[in-house]
Amino acid sequence: MTRTVVTGGAGFLGSHLCEQLLADGHEVIALDNFLTGTPINVEHLMENDRFKLVKTDVTEYVHVTGEVDQVLHFASPASPIDYLELPIETMKVGSLGTLHALGLAKEKGARFLLASTSETYGDPQVHPQPETYWGHVNPVGPRGVYDEAKRFSEALTMAYRRTHGVDTAIVRIFNTHGPRMRPNDGRAIPAFASQALTGKPITVAGDGSQTRSIIYVDDLIDGILKLLRSDLAGPVNIGNPHETSVLFLAETIKRLTGSDSEIVFIPRPTDDPTVRQPDITLARTELGWEPSVGYEEGLERTLAYFKAHPGLVR
Repeated sequence: MTRTVVTGGAGFLGSHLCEQLLADGHEVIALDNFLTGTPINVEHLMENDRFKLVKTDVTEYVHVTGEVDQVLHFASPASPIDYLELPIETMKVGSLGTLHALGLAKEKGARFLLASTSETYGDPQVHPQPETYWGHVNPVGPRGVYDEAKRFSEALTMAYRRTHGVDTAIVRIFNTHGPRMRPNDGRAIPAFASQALTGKPITVAGDGSQTRSIIYVDDLIDGILKLLRSDLAGPVNIGNPHETSVLFLAETIKRLTGSDSEIVFIPRPTDDPTVRQPDITLARTELGWEPSVGYEEGLERTLAYFKAHPGLVR
């Protein structure tokens, strides 16, 4: 039986990963300090005797007894509100947390997969973004704590691969949505959904012409696990190449919810990316992967989650 460690296992993406790994027959050890994740996300997995949740801070140490076959490093604040409120914690988990997770993989002879991000491309000057693009990031801006933490974690992962021979992979994750998102995490889809469902004004940054490429969480997890099971080192973009404006996204959510909310415009955050669209040629050719959940179908599933959990939406 494959034994897999998932750091950040009680987070939005981490919980979905744990769920799918268990469905695939793995033994899963989830590590989380619950800074932005919550045990509620994996509550439904607790009765499975192949699942274990351990409260720990990976920036301090990572220790797991017994054999480990795979280490998936997903611990990090990942939304603007989180990493702007927790800048030092974000930098520490990208640096010290990655160092400790890589150390565990080295010690156990395990395959290591780093959850990196499209934010390594910053406000890109190349569009769409291929993995060969080095990015355009402001290291001293407020978003730099997340962007540079992930860029550092990529460099450290490659250093362990080259110096210690650790079997590593890097996935660059693009905007993802689905069940277990926090409605107040500062990302566009939960914000628009919460506002639309409560009749509050839907707040669009700038004029809404900036673009995003959104992917439903099931497709993302499928791509991540295909990369994990391959021998690719990456980085590999896993995202949806369907690009849309933020304003169109807000209008779509308003329509799908049947909301009477007014769309209003607010100032754009500092260093907010103007465009975002993955080039997924590598994932298509090397992993045989591309997203299968349609744009509106994915949004309807996410909105159904928020509707089914009205206590989350205020």
